[in-house]
Amino acid sequence: MALQQFTNLNFEDIKSSIKDYLRQNSNFSDMDFEGSNLSVIVNLLAYNSYTTAYNSNMLVNETFIDSATLRENVVSLARNIGYVPRSKRAARTLLDYYVTGITTTASTITFQPGVIANGTVSNVNYIFSLPEKVTGTAEDGEARGTFEIYQGQYLETKFVINDSQPNQRFILPNNGIDTSTIRVGVKENNASTTSTDYKLVDNIIGITSTSNIYLIQETTDEKYEILFGDGIFGSKLDNGNVVDISYIKTEGKNGNGVSRVQFTGIITNEDGGTETNTTSVVRPQYPTENGDDIEDLRSVRYYAPKLYSSQHRAVTASDYEAIVPSVYANIESVSAFGGEELTPPKYGRVYIAAKPKNGSYLSEFTKKQILSSLKSYSVAGIVPELIDLKFLYVEIDSYVYYNSNFVGDPDNLKTDVISSLNTFASGTELNKFGGRFKYSKVLSLIDRVSDSITSNITTIRIRRNLVAQINVFSQYEICFDNTFHRNEASYNIKSTGFNVSGVQGTVYFSDQYTSGDKGSLFLFQIDSDSSVKILSSSFGSVDYAKGEIIIDTVNITSTVQSDNIVEIQAVPQSNDVLARKELYLQFDVSNSNFYMREDPISSGANTSGTRYDPQSSYSNGAKVRGAMILSTSSATTLVGYVNGQPYYGAFHTMPNGNKMTGASHSPDSLPITSTPTSAIDTSSTPVSSTSTTSSSSSSTSSSSGYGY
Repeated sequence: MALQQFTNLNFEDIKSSIKDYLRQNSNFSDMDFEGSNLSVIVNLLAYNSYTTAYNSNMLVNETFIDSATLRENVVSLARNIGYVPRSKRAARTLLDYYVTGITTTASTITFQPGVIANGTVSNVNYIFSLPEKVTGTAEDGEARGTFEIYQGQYLETKFVINDSQPNQRFILPNNGIDTSTIRVGVKENNASTTSTDYKLVDNIIGITSTSNIYLIQETTDEKYEILFGDGIFGSKLDNGNVVDISYIKTEGKNGNGVSRVQFTGIITNEDGGTETNTTSVVRPQYPTENGDDIEDLRSVRYYAPKLYSSQHRAVTASDYEAIVPSVYANIESVSAFGGEELTPPKYGRVYIAAKPKNGSYLSEFTKKQILSSLKSYSVAGIVPELIDLKFLYVEIDSYVYYNSNFVGDPDNLKTDVISSLNTFASGTELNKFGGRFKYSKVLSLIDRVSDSITSNITTIRIRRNLVAQINVFSQYEICFDNTFHRNEASYNIKSTGFNVSGVQGTVYFSDQYTSGDKGSLFLFQIDSDSSVKILSSSFGSVDYAKGEIIIDTVNITSTVQSDNIVEIQAVPQSNDVLARKELYLQFDVSNSNFYMREDPISSGANTSGTRYDPQSSYSNGAKVRGAMILSTSSATTLVGYVNGQPYYGAFHTMPNGNKMTGASHSPDSLPITSTPTSAIDTSSTPVSSTSTTSSSSSSTSSSSGYGY
């Protein structure tokens, strides 16, 4: 009789399988299992099989790093390939100090390790510590300088080497430790007054039998164990040696944002005496930053195999992507690419773009720290270089059709659509280097918001923000790294308004297709009759295939957008947009447009479809991005709002009382509303929404430079 095969973890299915097996035995052919005492035995067998199968399945899952769910198991599996998960990271800042009242004979002062200051953020008090002593120069009773402080409590622990305990372990008693603040010193015995400093290493390459080193590993409850050498790899500790370990227990990312602190530390002079009559003024150079929680399991699963494959050396771009998060914990996303991928190529260089968790850009100080840490991994002939990320925005124009029989207020439905897309926009699928905007997924998300939505027609555009060098003659290169869709009738590229030296009024630029994959840029204004006045036909060039825009030398004196920004948009050839190299993808829902359209066929109002007019699936024909500012306009009289944005130009009034842009009606005329939130005539073609502010002009400069 063949044994029954169990292929699932369902109790009832297991029970049924046992019954089927028993029915194959003729001794039980006439038994009613449900009504017999054997039913109890069957239930016990099924329950035992179920629990055994479940536990076996969970145990097997816990043996693989990509399926394990318990932190201690994931950490243990990562340890097998030499990966130590990142600990909590203390928020830190550079602290400028000015100390007076020092003993006049003192030539140096020393800030002792321990609690050094306290500060407050969001009405919560945080203490700051020094992991080791800092010495500064004193002169005439005063001292000035800078040192780095770490958020958290300074703690110390001591171990005595005891050879009678062959399996002696050195586990730090606290969790929440920032392992970068651990300091280890070893004394010969309790009576010794001198201590030997031990250095943390993450591998045994180059380690000799006399190397004073230690390693760390995470244990249970997010605590850490200190490991010493065995006399072959690293020096071995002798019986009676005293190990002094200090570290900082931190609150992680909660300590970020402290901008003021009060000094509470201890200052000594070169004679070891405490300076008790000093007055210390301390000021952080910047709010505390880079505090972070312990590395989560998702990150461990992702980076552990990558770091293992790099073998503690950085040769390929992927090696750098794996190593950078290990040397700088506050990384949200990182991208690395070789200089050979550039045009023209730059051999021997690797470019690294990283986005921190608590901001958009790395400070110059942080960049120097990362590059210094990468020196021990980089091989000869390869020079790493940190570059700033560049945001690539995706925007949409979506016409959402709905069955009016199931919708009371279309505005509420619109709010639900926007809310759903905002949730999608905040996900990790988009907000990262190498992120991909998936067009079909967005369409599906809109359709699934409500059963009342019958369809949607959605077009997309991509945007980069040019930060202009004001009053400086500059050239600009703006790379989208996505092929542009081109219409040979021009105006594939659109910009917001700006001012240039030598020209009165607001100007824009767009493109004219020339041949192949190339086009030229031209500079223009909008006249009072909404017609185009070309100022320069050689403003720059565009490569549609590469998605690259080059603006020739120009002196921009001001911009319509705030912060010296000129927004530049294009329509991608593919509806799926990819962020390559240093481009960081974001779905900008706030600058997208949503139009609610009644579906008369689905509602039964016009089942024949004779009055159904679907929106075009192609982009709009506007010549500029945002509301137009006419060259003759003073930009001081607000006429109204176009798609929620201020409009200052000429207008005309339709017979129904609605205001439209332009002195007379034309296909380019757009509806003007009295408030930014007024309902827009859905029969009109929308323009891209941007904020428009009045601009100011300044004097010009003759210097040169590049902006991105």
